[in-house]
Amino acid sequence: MNLQGKTALVTGGAVRVGRAMTLALARCGANVVVHYNSSAGPAEATVAEARALGVQALPVAANLADPEAVTGLVQAVEATFGGVDILVNSASPFVRKGLQETTLADWHFVLGALLDGPFLLSQVFAPGMTARGAGVIINILDQAAFGPFPAYLAHSVGKHGLLGLTRNLAVALAPSVRVNAIVPGPVLPPPDYTPEQNARIAEKTLLQRWGSPDDVVKALLYFVDADYVTGDVLFVDGGERWK
Repeated sequence: MNLQGKTALVTGGAVRVGRAMTLALARCGANVVVHYNSSAGPAEATVAEARALGVQALPVAANLADPEAVTGLVQAVEATFGGVDILVNSASPFVRKGLQETTLADWHFVLGALLDGPFLLSQVFAPGMTARGAGVIINILDQAAFGPFPAYLAHSVGKHGLLGLTRNLAVALAPSVRVNAIVPGPVLPPPDYTPEQNARIAEKTLLQRWGSPDDVVKALLYFVDADYVTGDVLFVDGGERWK
C-alpha cells in the first residue's frame, strides 16, 4: 500500500513504540490520528512532529474500555478524515496483578483496552476499507499472548484474545482487508530500569541485546507493504521466545 495521502490510526500512538510507529507512518506520507488515554502532552508533541513532516495529524483522547469514548474517537476521525486505511491497535495497559489482586474494574479496564477497543474500531472502520478496496489492521501483541503470565493476569488473557481476534479478522475481512500482528520483545527499556535489569533482560534473548523501536517500525512497514500476507504473526524479539 502506498501511504501517500492515506490515513492511519495508532492507538497508544503518543508514547514509546506507539509514537515511533505514528511518526514512521507520517514520514511515509500518511495522515495520522494519535490516540491517547491520559498522555495529552506527549500526544500534542507527537502531533506537532508529524505535522512538521507535511501531513495532517489529529490527537484524540479516549478510554478504549468505554464504548461511548470509542464512539467519540470514531466520530472525531470520520469528521476529519472520513475513515482510516491503516489501523494499528497498540494501546496496552500493563497492570501487574494476579488472580487475587485483580478487581473486576481492573479486568474490564485492561480487557476493554486490549479487546473491546480493537474489536469496535475494526468493526467500524473495516467497511470503509473494504469499500475503498484495501485496508490494513495490525495488532501489537507480546509474549503474554503465547503462554501464561499469571502475575499479569488480565494483560495475558487480553493478549491471548487479541491474537484470536487477529486470526478471526483476517478470515472475516479477506480479501480486501489484511490483518496481521507484531510481537515485539525487549525494544525499549522502561525509564525506571537499572543497568542491571536491562542486562538481565538482554540475556534472555538469543541475540543477547535489546532491540529498538525502529525494529518494530520495520515490521509495521513490512505488513503495510506486503499485500500477499494476512493472518500472520511476526516476532521482533531477538529470539526471546526460545530462551
